Amino acid sequence: MPATFTFSNNCREPIYPGVLTNPGRPAFPTTGFHLDPGARAHYDGVPATWSGRIWPRRRCSAHAPGGLSCASGDCAGRLECNGAGNQAPSTLAEFTLGGSGGNDFYDISNVDGFNVPLQIRPYGAGCAAVTCGADINAACPPELAARAADGTTVGCKSACVAFNTDEFCCRGDHGTPDRCKPNRYSEFFKQRCPQAYSYAYDDRSSTFTCASGANYSIVFCP
Repeated sequence: MPATFTFSNNCREPIYPGVLTNPGRPAFPTTGFHLDPGARAHYDGVPATWSGRIWPRRRCSAHAPGGLSCASGDCAGRLECNGAGNQAPSTLAEFTLGGSGGNDFYDISNVDGFNVPLQIRPYGAGCAAVTCGADINAACPPELAARAADGTTVGCKSACVAFNTDEFCCRGDHGTPDRCKPNRYSEFFKQRCPQAYSYAYDDRSSTFTCASGANYSIVFCP
């Protein structure tokens, strides 16, 4: 049964959600749109086997038809991302609908960093809400801060995004759970958003399941 996704913007600024569908999966009804403060948007008919990521873009300005430049979360300078991914740092809402065991799987991830507080609220049997509601930007270590042209912090990079090392990115010699452990930067994110992924192997406390057939609400600045 197709799902309904509802988006709510509780932030004090416009948010431009971006959507990227994983390869080989049916498409989401949109790949990017505009959401004013206090506004809501509904998308029906989300395929029951959809899998992908959704993220907020902020501090955006429109230009040529279909063009959009965002200081945070940009996707190749377009309103509709059309297969382009998120510019890090971005808070991610990740979904795999109709997965193993007849379940949906969902999570909030700060593996690409953070830019806007976010909540996933499912509507279905045995489903739990997941929230990353802290203003991580306000406490972001200077070496992780992503700044707009005016110097304001518009996102907080993960250590992988900021330093691009095997140790922080869980790759190469650090590409297994036993070799890639939490670090002081991932713990900074985990302390503020304990339900969200803080690094690549943070599965145990960060992946949530719901019986297939649920509907989902995504709230920016819950």
